Amino acid sequence: MTAPDLVLPPCDFTVFGGTGDLALRKLLPGLYEQERRRQLPAGTRIIGVSRTPLDDAGYRDLVTHALFDHVAEDHLEAGALHRLTARLHHLTLDIDSAEDWDRLHGLLKDRPVSRLAGARTSTTETAEVTRIHYLAVGSDLFGTICDRLDDLGLVTPRCRVVLEKPIGADLASSRQVNDAVGRVFEERQIFRIDHYLGKESVQNLLVTRFANVFLEPIWNSRWVDHVQITVAETLGVGERGDYYDRAGALRDMVQNHLLQLLCLVAMEPPSYVGGDAHDAVRDEKLKVLRALAPLTGTEVDRATVRGQYTSYGADLGHPSTTETFVALRAEVQNWRWSGVPFYLRTGKRLARQESTIEVVFKEPPHAMFPDSEGVTTPNRLTIRMQPDEGMQLHLTAKHPGPGGIRLHPASLDLTWADTFDERSPEPYERLLRDVMRGVPTLFMRRDEVEAAWGWVEPILEQWRASGVEPVRYHPGTDGPAAAERLLARDGRTWQEGSR
Repeated sequence: MTAPDLVLPPCDFTVFGGTGDLALRKLLPGLYEQERRRQLPAGTRIIGVSRTPLDDAGYRDLVTHALFDHVAEDHLEAGALHRLTARLHHLTLDIDSAEDWDRLHGLLKDRPVSRLAGARTSTTETAEVTRIHYLAVGSDLFGTICDRLDDLGLVTPRCRVVLEKPIGADLASSRQVNDAVGRVFEERQIFRIDHYLGKESVQNLLVTRFANVFLEPIWNSRWVDHVQITVAETLGVGERGDYYDRAGALRDMVQNHLLQLLCLVAMEPPSYVGGDAHDAVRDEKLKVLRALAPLTGTEVDRATVRGQYTSYGADLGHPSTTETFVALRAEVQNWRWSGVPFYLRTGKRLARQESTIEVVFKEPPHAMFPDSEGVTTPNRLTIRMQPDEGMQLHLTAKHPGPGGIRLHPASLDLTWADTFDERSPEPYERLLRDVMRGVPTLFMRRDEVEAAWGWVEPILEQWRASGVEPVRYHPGTDGPAAAERLLARDGRTWQEGSR
């Protein structure tokens, strides 16, 4: 799903929110890994922009400490650290200060290639620097930042902007944000990031489906009983408490991550993946979002579960009715998936840290071994995003030995780390590289984002109208008992501990 490595032009990678948690924990380590592999374009600069009063040396020191905290020890190399920190700059900016914006303009204005150390052209040539503006700030600032960049003449056809989630808090605010950014940047220049789409196992899902002939014929309502998508976390809200209490699990996880995973499971085969066909995958994902059966009114009460771990208020320092757990039942109303439920679940302070997709197949149409011993379970395909990225195909086998047939569950296991003698890149590492390449396949288009909000918003409205508080669950459990009952009504159970 990514283009081959290219010889890229110099890049000015500006991170608004450059001293924030996201930048120090994910973005800079991702850029470091590219530096370690010598994939960063020659002459590239990384410019952190924030309100923090830091000079270049202070920023380099801050980032170095962050890399030691967030990069695997065996990947820390003195040469790569030196090369990356040499690219780093910091600009202290008050968003209301014209003087600060003028300083940014002075830093980013066109640079002749002869000033770019190691550039891949002769000193007599010129090359346009690709400007990438990464907005690792609240979406309420997106429009203001884009307008100021435009006023300063820092937006060119080669310029790109990366938007972090959440893009708005509902459909109306999402449209406002997209309108504000869209007045400055063309849609082809806007990269709305969802780091789940950069995971190796998520991309392998498309390869598994469409590069192997045996699965696609049974990837439909005739053979699939149901699908489960789980993103479970053992940690609480931590330092994200203020943001999380405004968002909640439905906005923070379901509206983007889980619905994107559902789309990749349910989408029709695109005509082509890769190359210049950047919209082929996104077109098919959009069709899935538009085919989701609406959940409105009292149907929301029946098809969703809203929970909160018991110590959440203590973690925040004040009482709250924000959900930290969501489970729901969705249906895709099209020919392929008619009648197949998709169960989505996510929560904090749960028993396990795992992200999985379970495709559960139907029972065989005829019991051919009525006199057999042992137990059988439905065939399942488990796609593991974390931990231990890979997948398992769960089958029924005969237990070895003479005498009668004893049936026993067995599995075929494919773990990427064991199968391939190569490290899987972290999601942000891959996605940042795609931004530099200008490859938008793994990023969300505006119509996708708004279709997802359009489906989620009636759930939020019903929760608000009902006034019912989230059901409580104890930390370290699998969440509220109501989530078990959601499946039990259909005669099903959650698949736990697939490994």
